[in-house]
Amino acid sequence: MNIPADLKYTEDHEWVRIEGDVAVVGITDFAQSELGDVVFVEIETEGEELDKGETFGTVEAVKTVSDLFMPVGGEVIEFNETLADEPELVNKDAYGEGWMIKIKMGDSSEVDTLMSAEEYQKMIEA
Repeated sequence: MNIPADLKYTEDHEWVRIEGDVAVVGITDFAQSELGDVVFVEIETEGEELDKGETFGTVEAVKTVSDLFMPVGGEVIEFNETLADEPELVNKDAYGEGWMIKIKMGDSSEVDTLMSAEEYQKMIEA
């Protein structure tokens, strides 16, 4: 299972990469493997201000539909438009081309509440 050490993680299986005051968000390799083939990613919250834990979209796979949750609060400033035509990028490159949104963080200290790669690994093995 691929769990990059330079990212932060949520209990809902989102990963977060911090780039200044922007958080880049996607779902983990573990999450995409559990979901199966991703067929649709729906994000209609671009431009909205959302709190940590609120739903920012959904990911639809062959087996199920899952909500996507804000790992930190802030404004959703960008959606990865490529996923509209190529949702399978979430399966192929979860931590790269398969990113989902970018958030302009309202309170960067919320990042401190996220899990490290080691903590996330322990959680999924439990």
